[in-house]
Amino acid sequence: MGSLWRLKRFDAFPKTLEDFRVKTCGGALVTVVSGLIVVLLFFSELQYYLTKEVHPELYVDKSRGDKLKINLDVIFPHMPCAYLSIDAMDVAGEQQLDVEHNLFKQRLDKAGNRVTPEAERHELGKEEEKVFDPNSLDADRCESCYGAESEDIRCCNTCDDVREAYRRRGWAFKNPDTIEQCKREGFSQKMQEQKNEGCQVYGFLEVNKVAGNFHFAPGKSFQQSHVHASMMFQYFVKVVPTVYMKVDGEVVRTNQFSVTRHEKIANGLLGDQGLPGVFVLYELSPMMVKLTEKHRSFTHFLTGVCAIVGGIFTVAGFIDSLIYHSARAIQKKIELGKTT
Repeated sequence: MGSLWRLKRFDAFPKTLEDFRVKTCGGALVTVVSGLIVVLLFFSELQYYLTKEVHPELYVDKSRGDKLKINLDVIFPHMPCAYLSIDAMDVAGEQQLDVEHNLFKQRLDKAGNRVTPEAERHELGKEEEKVFDPNSLDADRCESCYGAESEDIRCCNTCDDVREAYRRRGWAFKNPDTIEQCKREGFSQKMQEQKNEGCQVYGFLEVNKVAGNFHFAPGKSFQQSHVHASMMFQYFVKVVPTVYMKVDGEVVRTNQFSVTRHEKIANGLLGDQGLPGVFVLYELSPMMVKLTEKHRSFTHFLTGVCAIVGGIFTVAGFIDSLIYHSARAIQKKIELGKTT
């Protein structure tokens, strides 16, 4: 019995007799409100505990031989597919090598509806295939460039060759019907069929993981007389390689990026004003971000719950005491006023 009595002296929670406890309506209201707040904050803490915690890490990207996959879905409401050319270039301005792509061009009418049921696959740097068979012509022929011959281009055996020769001369290619090569390939008919149409380009590119660009621009089939007062849109993209590690061990390799847009008027000729079109220039960061998912600490959850319960009831006790003593003081003043 003596040892139990000594143990009672360490009790930090002494109890009062039931006869000395006073229960009030104000205390009951404070208890109910504080209880609801505790429940609300408990579920909030539980929801936070059940979410995953993501830890970011930053380190030098040492990966080699990886590819950068670029998903595309772009609509040009006023640019026919026959005019549209798509190219991918590296940082040196040369065409990207070993580029895997799966790009399609879908013809659209003025309302944005599909003209053809199926889209046509697009080859990088090329325009739509011609309807005639070039093998039916003499391979050793040398046809006229119609006055646009140069040291690099002495023979123009196709409509593309004539248009390229005109472009290098800076001449407007206005009358394709007078060019034998274009008449043979049905150039004017194809251009007329897609007049006032739009084009949707979608699919993906897989390029080498080096700085470069890809662009949508009026191809050689787009007459220079059409590009006056056209716009050049440039998008400068900063790409940050990212690895996301999930809790179950799954690894997701992706990229984060930021974009800066710039636009200006282009005259359609090489020079300070540039060429009309949409140019996306991307640059890869030498640093890689690693994001790792982790479960939140259970002890942290318990600590939060205890802090919620203890803090709410401490504040509630202070408020209840303030209400109780204020009510008693007011009641005493009223009683004193009656007696006097």
